[in-house]
Amino acid sequence: MQPGTLMPRAPSTVPESPAPPAPSVLPRPRRRRAAWVLLRWAIILGIWGVLAMGALFMWFARDLPRPEEALVASRRPGLALQDRTGQTFATFGDIVGEPLRLSQMPDALPRAAVAIEDRRFWTNPGIDLVGLARAAWTDLLAGHVVEGGSTITQQVAKNLFLSNARTLKRKVQELLLTVWLERHFSKQQILEIWLNRVYLGDGAYGVDAAARLYFGVSARHVSLWQAAVLAGLPAAPSLFNPRADPDAAAARGRAVLAAMVSTGAITPAQARAAAAQIHFPPRRHIAAGWFADWAAEQAQHLLPRGADASLRTTLDPRLQSAAETALGSVLTGPAVAAHVTEGAVVALDAATGAVRAMVGGRDYATGPFNRAVLARRQPGSCFKPFVWLAALENGVRPDDPVLDAPIRIGAWQPLDFERRYLGRVTVETALAQSLNTPAVRLEMRAGGPAAVAAVAHRLGIVDRLPDHPSLALGTGEVGVLEMAASYAAFFNGGFRVTPHGIDAAEVDSHWRVVTEAARPRVMPPDLAAMMVRMMAAVVRRGSGTAAAIPGRLVAGKTGTTADYRDAWFIGAVHGEVIAVWLGNDDDASTAGVTGGSLPARIFRAVALAVP
Repeated sequence: MQPGTLMPRAPSTVPESPAPPAPSVLPRPRRRRAAWVLLRWAIILGIWGVLAMGALFMWFARDLPRPEEALVASRRPGLALQDRTGQTFATFGDIVGEPLRLSQMPDALPRAAVAIEDRRFWTNPGIDLVGLARAAWTDLLAGHVVEGGSTITQQVAKNLFLSNARTLKRKVQELLLTVWLERHFSKQQILEIWLNRVYLGDGAYGVDAAARLYFGVSARHVSLWQAAVLAGLPAAPSLFNPRADPDAAAARGRAVLAAMVSTGAITPAQARAAAAQIHFPPRRHIAAGWFADWAAEQAQHLLPRGADASLRTTLDPRLQSAAETALGSVLTGPAVAAHVTEGAVVALDAATGAVRAMVGGRDYATGPFNRAVLARRQPGSCFKPFVWLAALENGVRPDDPVLDAPIRIGAWQPLDFERRYLGRVTVETALAQSLNTPAVRLEMRAGGPAAVAAVAHRLGIVDRLPDHPSLALGTGEVGVLEMAASYAAFFNGGFRVTPHGIDAAEVDSHWRVVTEAARPRVMPPDLAAMMVRMMAAVVRRGSGTAAAIPGRLVAGKTGTTADYRDAWFIGAVHGEVIAVWLGNDDDASTAGVTGGSLPARIFRAVALAVP
């Protein structure tokens, strides 16, 4: 073969590589089927989604209150208690003032509310996304919830219709009701509802009730600074309450004024002038919680069901303050070393039974248990006046002799406190020195413990008393209030009184009939005068000299129980009976406290406040 001659190529045994496939394209019928499948699933999922949303909506709305019905006020009837001077010192239930239109309020009031609570109120659709975002950012920076983003409309929805539970369900329901409110009411109406129904502390609902409670005026007449204080309360009614913390209320009021300046509602000069005028009159710091609870319970059956009431009580603020101060100073002072932790004081008018002061323990805020009314303790020698009265009714007289000497009745033998005996003494001296064996002898001469118990019950003791000779030494258990009321008969000429806290003139004739019928004569006036004479000797020269007040007739009786567990002094000055008890709730012994020591000192401090 010549060079350059082309040879024919032999057939290759290796197949050639196929050409790259063309892009896959489904046939048109298959594309249509796939699209139909996708559309069908989209429709199915959409239907199920709508059904699921509907079911979810129905679940959220199944117990949603009917807004039309919820707009009708539903509240507890309010009860305000006033002291003898007319000052309100306690409130119960819900206090609602007069419903006011925006046109009836000073312009400053709604402007202050919008400025501090919802400055975009007039333009937002009920939900403020800007406010929510700002609140979320503030909370994020702080690491906890410090600011809320609720609009006034949302607050109306929540406060009027829902609970305060922080749940998703409650929040969704709030949004649903917010939309309903915005569709059915104008902005003016929503703001009116909020101002008339918002809680502003101390049981007050609405600006009119709060204005009357805190400032003594209707919301129609509040000044700029008063409007600012009221508008600042909803954020924290207990914290910014003018009664609870005047300084915090004033600071919050100034913050509202600053917010009003930033929204253009007032000028900086107006804000400065209003801030300078913020002032809350000093409030008498009397607790009176025990008295308020007791008097409110008395008032319940006297008032029309479901009606609000403001009642004048028998409380004397001066005596109440004196009783609180006297007991508090002793319990935080000398009583500490004496192992005394609790006490109670009651003061009442001997002629009528009107309770003027009541302190049921160390601190009402930490424990509202009323030891003056509910606790039962042995009165010790404070029970002896009932024995002496029983003896007088059986012919014994103050100057008659009685033997102070050992005595045994069965297996029981009483001992005198001083463990010594004076022999023959007068009945008056035996009471003045609080001698035990003469008390038992007089009990026997009067007919025994059953006869003495009958006398005590006749004067007002309601508790069951033991049928044992030791009753003469005060081994029965009684209450401080009932002892004070029972002593009243000694000092009012012989009439039994019913202790009460509601002024008779404040209630209808039903109450007057009750109080008048509760003053039967229980002893002749001459025997009452003898009892006063002998109890005056207790203070003048006997076991109660620490209660004496120069220039005043003070009569009373000391009482000390076994192992110094209870110490009492009950007496009267200028027609006021004052009963004092000291001891421990667990019945532990004190360090030698007697009725003539700390209780007599407390009595004297309270008695000095009696006019």
